Order: sequence, then structure tokens, then C-alpha cells
Amino acid sequence: MAVKRRHFLMFLGAGAGSIALQPLMQNGQNSSVSLFGEPARAQSAADGLPFTPVKGPMPIATDGLDRAKQLTDYTQYTVVDDLVLPEGYTYQLVASWGDPVGDSRFGYNNDYLSFVEIGENEGYLSVNHEYISAKPWSQTFEQVVGKSLPFEAIAVAVEASGDEGINAFALSDDDPLKAQITELSKEALIDLGLSVISIRRESNGQWVRTNSEADRRITGISGLEDGNYLTATGPAVAIFQKTSGTGYLDGLGSQIIGTFNNCSGGTTPWGTVFSAEENYQNFVPEPVYADGTSFDPSKKAFSVNDEEALGLGNVLGLAGNKYGWMVELDPANPTDYGVKHTWLGRYRHEAVGIRAVAGKQLAFYSGCDRRGGHLYKFVSTGTVSDPTDKANSQLLSDGMLYAAKFNPDGTGTWIPLTADTPVNPDLPSVHAGGMIPLPNPDRAAGGVVKVEEDAAIEAFTQQFATLGDLYTGSDEEKQGAILVDTHYAANAAGATCTARPEDTDVNQTTGSLYVTFTSGSPSSSDGSPDARVFKGPNGESPYEYGWIIRVDEDNSDPAAITFIWELFATGGEPADGGLGFANPDNLEIDANGNVWVVTDMSSDKLNGAIPARTEVVDGMSQPVSQSNLRGLFGNNSVWLIPTSGPNAGEAFLFGFGPMDAEMTGPFFTRDQKTLFLAAQHPGEINGVRENMASETRQYAVKTTDGEEFIQTREVPIGSNWPGKAANDPPLPSVVAITRTDGGTLT
Repeated sequence: MAVKRRHFLMFLGAGAGSIALQPLMQNGQNSSVSLFGEPARAQSAADGLPFTPVKGPMPIATDGLDRAKQLTDYTQYTVVDDLVLPEGYTYQLVASWGDPVGDSRFGYNNDYLSFVEIGENEGYLSVNHEYISAKPWSQTFEQVVGKSLPFEAIAVAVEASGDEGINAFALSDDDPLKAQITELSKEALIDLGLSVISIRRESNGQWVRTNSEADRRITGISGLEDGNYLTATGPAVAIFQKTSGTGYLDGLGSQIIGTFNNCSGGTTPWGTVFSAEENYQNFVPEPVYADGTSFDPSKKAFSVNDEEALGLGNVLGLAGNKYGWMVELDPANPTDYGVKHTWLGRYRHEAVGIRAVAGKQLAFYSGCDRRGGHLYKFVSTGTVSDPTDKANSQLLSDGMLYAAKFNPDGTGTWIPLTADTPVNPDLPSVHAGGMIPLPNPDRAAGGVVKVEEDAAIEAFTQQFATLGDLYTGSDEEKQGAILVDTHYAANAAGATCTARPEDTDVNQTTGSLYVTFTSGSPSSSDGSPDARVFKGPNGESPYEYGWIIRVDEDNSDPAAITFIWELFATGGEPADGGLGFANPDNLEIDANGNVWVVTDMSSDKLNGAIPARTEVVDGMSQPVSQSNLRGLFGNNSVWLIPTSGPNAGEAFLFGFGPMDAEMTGPFFTRDQKTLFLAAQHPGEINGVRENMASETRQYAVKTTDGEEFIQTREVPIGSNWPGKAANDPPLPSVVAITRTDGGTLT
């Protein structure tokens, strides 16, 4: 059900709130610019909000407009290729793709942001770089980076390879194509990983880079040629150090080349930053053998499509089992290139929520961002003495990883992922897509199988009694193999398949965990959520638009084995019970306990025309899918959901991102006067906006009470952000958002 205001207040309880311990961002190489959206209602500031909401493309409850006014005000709408903010707010560019960082360049597709303050008005900004958007990256690489790459020759070879891609790993070293693919793969991987830049806020409120000796890049090829390998802790090190095994070994032992697909993350109270390796399966093989060793690099061939470069690890012979981890980095230490803590598991990591309480065990929460992914918790064996002590990092070397079991009644348990845990997978039939992937019963062959028949589960549990029966080696090696194969081991153990868990943010006052579940739609390859748990406002399953939930541990104990959970917010159209946004992603909790949310609708769905809510498919009329209806929601956006006061439980629109972009990484400075935000992949679908091109489209929009009407919308084609001049290259960038009067944002 959608959260109604009365229910929401009962859920929060009196005085509920949270305080973010995290800081914000920086630098000002360009002049400050802003664009003010049309106010949704003039009385918002008087109601206690810090801003007057901008006007979105569809009517929402917090507009405060009656039906007649909605029909008048929303018949026409213009989309803008810019970061749109409320009146009185402005943004300043901090860093963009291609800017110098140390001996390298600021990377592409920035995601999670962390600002570790080292003094008044200064600190280290750490920025994740997730993946390459093939079209704008290749269009503008020479212009931005200043060197050419053999795009055309490689494109011809990829096309000739068909659907198989190119196994460049197997090409001879003197093959010109191998050299070309190596060159392109290295440059792409340089644009991934993390950037660390030092910044300071000047007396005029502008952020500037200070270019300290700690400024550096940790890239997808760190260690390959410069010796700056990443290291690892925990049981999977025993797998990395194998000198023989069933699968592929890279010969590097516990040394690891680079980090990539760095999506969200987290910042510790002791001043280190965690970076999540998410969709590594696009670059290296994800499946492993029963002994935890990797499939051969040939199993993930090199290829390029309209949106992404794939198989970038192929030509370099990267071992797949070394990617998909959570990386810890001390931004203040110029010689630190990252540690992968394997007790936190290998899966498609998103954010990490950190709970460090003196006298208690350390807890780390993270989600696996795939359809059917799980929510996880690591609990340390040792206890925290001082939450600000950097020695707390050592607690991540010993503990236990748990996966969440959600019950429909609002209770839940944590299942330990250890060798003696019983095999007890959920039935395929309880999932929205009717399928669950499990470790291949042919353990010699390794990998996974898709199970679609309930009867197959009984056979699986008869063959394997415990997780230890699925994996081979010594006790340590079995534990390591379970962690290398975390997602599929968790499926086998009966963890609840969920709806793409993305951000995990802990309220440091109450200990409550907030989790965004971005999409409840199924995948034919990855799986789908448990339909008994993940339902839309009217009981729908699948449900595309997503949710935010709150999890509270039993007795507020980080090491508890049981918890309760409850709905916090529901995405979707207001007429159908949603709050007006779709696909919630990153969260940030401000000093007043308010929850800030950014959205991640697929780039190819943004502003897609919806001239009618039915369409003809194979000669039959049928409703337009929820996935395609996301075109109604416009560009990806930023929202505020208060947790107390007269607006508690309502969603207010703070801003929109540029064309084809995703807004990511919201992070406040301690004084709440700056909000750092990243715009990822502007122009991802249409590339450079040529000669300010735009298109008029039609949308079958609904009023908040369900009356349908047609909206005419002007939509830019491609992006020129952040330069905004005709034909400027779209650049993933980080901005610092401030108030024009210098006050706090919250």
C-alpha cells in the first residue's frame, strides 16, 4: 500500500529523525550558474520547507492544486537540458570528466560522492566512476581527452563478430586488432574507478581545488603497469592465492588490478570511504566454479553496443572473481589505492550503510542491485571502541555476512552465509517472474542454472543439505568460495529475492536503516522479487516504480538476528497511489532527519512519448507497460521527504537533471550549506545535442484524482550540459549546490 500521512506519522513515532554524519563537496573552476524552476506552490516555504518546489511534468499531491488548475497548468510543459533547482538555489561546477587529477584525469560517469573534512571549509572529495556510456564517450573522447582512439576499426571488427563479440584474450600479441582493443580498453578503464581531489571553500562561498599530494586516481588498471595494486582481506584471499584450481588463475595471488563499475558507497565515522563495485558482470565473467575460481576471460568477450562498452577486462586477462567487492580507501593517504574486504561479499554492490556504536559490533549493510538481489549485513567479530578510530577498518577482516529474509508480516531474519547453513531456497512460484537462479547442480561445470519448476527445488535440497556441500576446499576455502559466489549462495540459503536494493543509509540517531528498492520488474536472466513482499499500492506485482523501506533491528542491536521492516515511501503516479517519482536510488539524510532521494529511471525511458495509455501489439490492444509509462516522469529528479512536521510523509520536488542523465551521490557538508551532487551520463542515448535540437511530444497524463488529459511537451534531443552552448560535449560532472543567500539548505 502507499503510505498515507496518518499511517506514516504512526510509523515514525514521536520525535523520529536522523542526523547525517557525512560532509559535502567543492571546487569552482567555472562561474556559478543556476536555473530556477517554476514554483509548484508559493506557500511551500511558509509550510516549513526550506525551498519552494519546482514544477515537474505531472501533477502531484504537494502541488496543492485542484483538478481544474492541474488541467490548466500541466497542458504544456518544457523540458530543460540543465540542472533545474528551486528559486534561491544555485550550483557550481566542481569537476568534470577530463579535468586533470594527479597524473591522470577525472573519470567518467561519476556516482557516489564523499567529502571527508580535514578542517574548517576543506577536505577530500572522493568520487566514484561507474561505467562508459558508449555514444557520448566515443563522440567526444578526442575533444575532451586530446587523443584519438581506433573507434572505427574496432566497430567494424565488432560488427563482423556478430553476437559473440571478440575474444581478444585469445588473439596473438602481434595481431593489430588486439593492440587496438587493448588501447581502447585501457583508456575506458582509466575513466573508471575513483577520483580523490582536495577542495576548499573560499570566503565567498565558492569551492576551489587545492591540488594536494593526496589528489590521485584509482582506476580500472591500477597495478597493471604502475605497481599500485589493490589488496584484499578475508576468506576469499585463500581463493586468490590458489596456485591450482578448476578455473582461471591470473597468477597475481592476492594482488588485484584495479577497481571498476564503482557505483554507490559510504563514508565511515573514522574518515575512510567505501566504493561499491556493481555491474562487474559486464566487464568480466560473473560465474565461478565450486572452488571459487573464475571462468576463463573468454567467457566475457569484448563488445560495444549503443549504450555500453562490454568485456573491457577480456583482453587484459582479468580474473572475474576479483571484482564485485566493496573497496575501502583512505582519501588522506596518497599511497592508499584501496582494499577489497571479502567478508562483505562479492555481488553487484550498491551503497553501504555503516553502523558503528561504541561497545557494540560493527555492522555494514549493502544491497545487490540486480532484479532479485538481496539485502546483506556484515557483523564484525570484534567490537567498536571509538567510532572515529581508523583501527575500526581491521574489524572488517573477521566476522560474518548475513542475507535478509523478509516475511510478508513485516518481520525478518538474517541468514548467515556459512558452510553449515542449510540449503533451503524459495520456490520459483513465489517470485514475480517465476524463476530463481541457483548454483549449478553439476558442480564440476560451475556457474548457475535457472530454476522455473517448484519440483526442482526438492531435488536440489536432497542433493545439497548445506552451503558447504555446494563448495569445495578447506574450511577457509569453502568460506571464501561462498563469499565469491555470494548472490547464488544466498539464493540457495533462502534469502528473500528483492526489487533491486540500491542505497542503504543508516539513521545514526535511531539506528534505523533506510533502503531504496528501485524496481520490482522481473528479469529473464537475473530473477525477480518475492511477490508476497514487493507489491504496488493496489497489490500489483510486478511493480516497476519502486519503494523505500525502513528496517529496525531487534533491540536496536547491530548484531541482532531478527528485525522488523515497514514501508516508508512508494513510487508511481499519484492517481494510482504513488508519490510522483519513479525508481528511487541514492538517499541522503540531512541534519533535520529529512530524507533526500534521487531517481534512476532508465535513460532510454526518459521522456518517451506516451500519446495514449493503450497500444497495439501483434494486432491486440493492451495497456502501455509500467516500464514505458516512465516517460511520463520526465528527467531523473531530486526529492525531499520530510520525516517530521506538517509535511511529514509527503514528497517535494527539489530539482531535475540534464537530458539522459541520472542524478547521483547526494552528500551534505556538516554545516548543511552545500549539497554535492553528481550528474551521470548526460546525453547517454542521443549524444551531443546538435544545434539545440528539440522535439514536440504528446503525453497522456493524469490528474491526481485520475482524470486523463493530453500534455504537449517540448523535449531536447541530446545534451550540451554543463557548458550548455550549442554543440558542447555532454560531460559527467560534480556540482556544489548552495543557497544564493549563503544559508543552510535544510
